[in-house]
This record gives sequence, structure tokens and C-alpha cells, in this order.
Amino acid sequence: MGRNNDKNIKTHNDKLHKEQAKKKAKKVLREERLKEITRLFNTQKKEE
Repeated sequence: MGRNNDKNIKTHNDKLHKEQAKKKAKKVLREERLKEITRLFNTQKKEE
């Protein structure tokens, strides 16, 4: 695919941004899960 016209540039950018959004969403989800695990671990330590 040559990116020498507007349609191809738009298609390429759309794919690129979609992939970047997926990576960002995965990163945010992972951080939230780690926070939850840490929170649970800390509450278990306090109970002991």
C-alpha cells in the first residue's frame, strides 16, 4: 500500500491509532489489576 494519497494516509493512520489505543487500554487494565492485587494483599497483611 503506497501512502502517497489522502485515502491511503487516512487508512494507515486509522490502523496505527487503533493499535495504539489497544496497547494503551491493555496497559491501563494491567495497572488497575495490579492495584487491586496490591490492595487485597495489604488488607490480608493487616488482618494477620
